Amino acid sequence: MKVLLIDDHPLILQALQSVIQSLGSDTTVVGAGSARAARETLKADADFDLVLLDLHLGDADGFEVLVEFRKSYPALPVVVVSASDRHSDVIKAIDLGAMGFVPKRASNDSLFEALNMVMSGGIYIPPMTLGSEPAPKPQGDTVPSVLRVVGEHAQDSSLPGATSALAAIGLTPRQTDVLALLLKGLPNKLIARELNLSVETVKDHVAAVLRALNVSSRTQAVLAVSQMSSQGGLNAWRNSAR
Repeated sequence: MKVLLIDDHPLILQALQSVIQSLGSDTTVVGAGSARAARETLKADADFDLVLLDLHLGDADGFEVLVEFRKSYPALPVVVVSASDRHSDVIKAIDLGAMGFVPKRASNDSLFEALNMVMSGGIYIPPMTLGSEPAPKPQGDTVPSVLRVVGEHAQDSSLPGATSALAAIGLTPRQTDVLALLLKGLPNKLIARELNLSVETVKDHVAAVLRALNVSSRTQAVLAVSQMSSQGGLNAWRNSAR
């Protein structure tokens, strides 16, 4: 595994390099102390398996770098590793396309769990209570970019049955179908076409799903479903629901 680590604090950069390197002899870690250095590294060699990105860089805003990299290298997963663990930052990072968010205060085991989950195609988020901190309200029928990435690899367009967790929160089979398509990044119009429903009916189902999950946006729904799994990952939940 080849990892690009971006952090402008030399001591933290060195420490994280050592930790990630310990994953195995086949792991290569390349450090970049700035956004500029990271751009130059990827321009010279884009053959990386993973990017770990600090949000607070001396020469750029980490969120802007995240958007830039997701656009320029859509197949390259980015995991945010940040001193911040605010819910709003976690949600914003996932909404902008990050495949994981690891607070710097997390343990090495948590970091390893996050890397393994992301490399397996899942989304990693730190343990947190959704809805306890307000998040920016999406405008219109927006779809988080991370859902589009996940949707590219999705195999089924519906879930054959609800998991016990979904049943416990009271989702109907139709709402479960809507949730499955929502997690794949489909907007309401395409969900309506897929399920042969009106757009207004789909909107009602989406609203019901968000209420049942106790969240206020599609991005938060992804995070909530991720946390339902004992493994903490979206893919694990999908597999258990098939």
